[in-house]
Amino acid sequence: MTFGETIRKQRENKKLLLRQAAAFLEVDTAFVSKLERGERNASREQVIKLAEFLQTPSEPLITIWLADKISETINNSKEGEDALKLVLKTYKKK
Repeated sequence: MTFGETIRKQRENKKLLLRQAAAFLEVDTAFVSKLERGERNASREQVIKLAEFLQTPSEPLITIWLADKISETINNSKEGEDALKLVLKTYKKK
C-alpha cells in the first residue's frame, strides 16, 4: 500500500474529512487530495504532522513515505535494483 493510500484509508476510517486534514496541515484541500492519489509528494515534516492529525505513530508513515520515494527514484530499472542491493549490502555492514 502506498503512502497516499495509507493516509486516505486511515483518514476515512477515522471519519475525518479531507478539508480537516488540509486545515491541520495548513495547505489547500487539493494538495491533500493529490497526496492521497500519489500525484504530489509530502515533505518529512508534513508526514509527521499527518501522523499527529491521524493520531497514529509517525514511524510507520515515515517508512511507507520513504519506500515510495525510493521506489520512485529507482523507477523499476535494472540499475535501480542493483543500486538498492548495494545500499542494502552496505547498510547491513554498518
